[in-house]
Amino acid sequence: MNVLVTGSSGFVGSNLVVWLRKLDGYQVFEFNKDNSEEDLTQALAAADYVVHLAGVNRPQTVDEFTTGNVDLTARICNYLLAAGRTVPILLSSSIQAELDNPYGVSKRQAEEVLTDYAQRSGARVVVFRLTNVYGKWSRPNYNSVVSTFCHNIANNLPITISDPNREIDFIHVDDVIRCFMEELTVDSPAGVHYRDGRPSYPVTLGRLAELLRSFRASRQTLIVPDFSDAFTHKLYGTFLSYLAPDDFAYNLTKRTDPRGSLAEFVKSPPFGQIFVSRTKPGITRGNHYHHTKTEKFLVLEGEAIIRFRHIKSDEVIEYSVQGEEYRVLDIPTGYTHSIENVGDGELITLFWASEIFDPDRPDTAWEEVLS
Repeated sequence: MNVLVTGSSGFVGSNLVVWLRKLDGYQVFEFNKDNSEEDLTQALAAADYVVHLAGVNRPQTVDEFTTGNVDLTARICNYLLAAGRTVPILLSSSIQAELDNPYGVSKRQAEEVLTDYAQRSGARVVVFRLTNVYGKWSRPNYNSVVSTFCHNIANNLPITISDPNREIDFIHVDDVIRCFMEELTVDSPAGVHYRDGRPSYPVTLGRLAELLRSFRASRQTLIVPDFSDAFTHKLYGTFLSYLAPDDFAYNLTKRTDPRGSLAEFVKSPPFGQIFVSRTKPGITRGNHYHHTKTEKFLVLEGEAIIRFRHIKSDEVIEYSVQGEEYRVLDIPTGYTHSIENVGDGELITLFWASEIFDPDRPDTAWEEVLS
């Protein structure tokens, strides 16, 4: 299928082009503000499908709404009608097409142009009335409040919230692209079909700012977001895309003592926490037990003996592990346990605990395994 994407260098267009170019069976023709009218007609002559994303939403003059949103749509339709081509068209419109502001009026008029095209040609037209699309590559202070907030908070700049209780429906750009892709492959009747994109997420501006600030602070708190919430999951990926290239890395707090070093990595109230340690040869860590907290040990490098003893028994259980085995040890409650570096080099171990360490309630009772 030959697909013409207008507005291909824009936020949604650039995401769609990346998707299409990774799929077999699609040839993509791009048209944006840097292309000529001849480029447009040549692409239309070859296109099996037109995804019309080009438009104007922040013009210098009101007249640009008409030239950018209505006139371009009319030129596309007129060319296809004159050529006798029944090419399906997908239009990226806006929920503001229901309003009487200049932008909304221009979007509604573009929809009317396409309705006339569908009636005269017998082609299929799909109109997506989208709302507040967010995601990677969205321009701050232009496309979305999400991109503005992400850019500013990621770069330690202030944000302005006019009404923290204002609720907005957001839709992620990848979900928009999936909706578009379904339309490219659907075999359904001609005529005009309206879509609004799914799923969308109603979120207040206050909640949006709170989440983004928690993402930024997570480098210090190590608390990862609740990714079971779909909006949070998608928003976190969006936020990271606004980090400056020299700000991708951050250091963990390293605690050192004669035994070696240890650093906490990530924490989550429903999940617990992960930390990593380096232990010097001949050193033993642990010699304690827990009442409710459970753990998992994974030796990544080196050789170790992990010992267990039920606190009501004298029997010692031993497991010999090596880094290349990728062998996980579960630490049951009520067993005092230890890990000894029996190799010649440093022992590197990854630990998971079922709860975040609370110094006021550590659930850690010291008791030697080898009593």
